Amino acid sequence: MHGERAFVPAVTKAEAAKALDRFTRLNNDAKRSYDPAVLAKAETGALGAMDHATMTARHKNHPEGNPAAVPLTLTDAHYLIPEQRGWPKWFAADALSNASGTSRWLLLFQRSAVGDPWKVSYLSVVPADQMPTFVLDHDGHAEPVPLDDSGLLVEPGRLSAAYTSYLQTGTAATLAFADGPQTSQVRRQRRKDASTSAAVTEYADQPVDAGEFPPVGLRTTDGGAVVFFASRHQSRLTTPGKPLNVDDPETKALMTGTPRNSVTLVRVAEQAVTVPPANDAQGKVVFLSRLQSLVSAKGA
Repeated sequence: MHGERAFVPAVTKAEAAKALDRFTRLNNDAKRSYDPAVLAKAETGALGAMDHATMTARHKNHPEGNPAAVPLTLTDAHYLIPEQRGWPKWFAADALSNASGTSRWLLLFQRSAVGDPWKVSYLSVVPADQMPTFVLDHDGHAEPVPLDDSGLLVEPGRLSAAYTSYLQTGTAATLAFADGPQTSQVRRQRRKDASTSAAVTEYADQPVDAGEFPPVGLRTTDGGAVVFFASRHQSRLTTPGKPLNVDDPETKALMTGTPRNSVTLVRVAEQAVTVPPANDAQGKVVFLSRLQSLVSAKGA
């Protein structure tokens, strides 16, 4: 059988369980050692970029690691496994985490070849009562959503561009996104923080190219989809004529240059959203989860 052509399940449930166990073990090893190289064995994509920077900063500040780190445990795992042709292949795990109360973790695993290890590229923390119901066929396989699916309110492949355009202008794709903490409230807070008597903050939001951190979609029983996608966000804080103090230790650990009067911060974000079908006149893109982390800092 030719794995690059055959339409087969991305993984067996037994293999998926082993991948989840491996991720948990490596995640715990990395948290204890603050070693980004260990974490790189378990993560890739947007999650890998975010956590690599965090781990690098923590290792610099605490080279002894964190022997007292509370181990991660993932229980009550369910697997969303699509049938796929070619590479890369992916599947999702839905599990209860001891790090998030009653919320559940949705972890998106991917690999690019049969000999590669499974790594997590997206992590979403979803309240249990907000977890969507996913489409499963008669064999229990999940249904993947094409990136150019025009039957959805926003095509999955366009979500990063639509979201970052919305944050920048408030006009493009405005009707697609529901008001909330990750949309209208972000824009409102930015307007408030943009200029004060002591500082000016400028923002730039950039979509992530699908080749870098590809979006992934899973069909839901309401005719819509859950889509995982990434984005990049930059902020520049300037204190004209005044010295700038950077107190956060992780920001300082990632800093290049000297922050005399300005500092530019770059963050990567990963999102999981529900996207309704295009024919839903009242439908909006709703955020289930959004995690954001600093990946670089530059002073000037």
